[in-house]
Amino acid sequence: MTEILAVAVITVLAVIAPGADFAMVVRNSYLHGRRTGLLAATGVAAGVLVHVTYTMLGVGLLIASSTFLFTVIKLVGAAYLVYIGVRTFRTRAEVQVDLETTSDLTPAQALRSGFLTNVLNPKTTLFVVSTFAQVVSPGTPVYQQVGYGLFMSLAHLLWFGVVAVFFSHDRMRDLMLRGQKILNKVIGSVLAGLGVSLAFAPSH
Repeated sequence: MTEILAVAVITVLAVIAPGADFAMVVRNSYLHGRRTGLLAATGVAAGVLVHVTYTMLGVGLLIASSTFLFTVIKLVGAAYLVYIGVRTFRTRAEVQVDLETTSDLTPAQALRSGFLTNVLNPKTTLFVVSTFAQVVSPGTPVYQQVGYGLFMSLAHLLWFGVVAVFFSHDRMRDLMLRGQKILNKVIGSVLAGLGVSLAFAPSH
């Protein structure tokens, strides 16, 4: 599996799997409309860039200083993918969303809600670190690593933009929720399989 394909598959599946970002964008879109949901999605995408920046610096230092430690991080990252895959596969209920508070959000507040939800989410930290640990090698150019990071951010923006559109419309919202359980099974199976295959893949 090439680096680019690995990043693309892991990123898309991890983004689609429901979590804190999903619940926040759903809530904002449902309560405050499409514009607020799209602004929250933009905030999420900006938050991903923060995770990518410190991950690139950290993984680069690990490669330069300790091959053994980098290998350990790589294996831990693969194990995390398997864990998330199993958890997602076994999820039975839809994401719980707080729909009680209905105070209006300004554009800045909507953007900030998405940004902070993502930046403060340890699961996003683990996802970004795990992905980079699997695919980045001493020979991976910096511009290519930057490209991976931008792709991760763009994938979040596009997916949560779709979520915002769906959940600001009654019929689309119902359709998306009905399909979520089946989607969880597919996502969980593929993520777990990727984690196992990457753990046993030869090092670069």
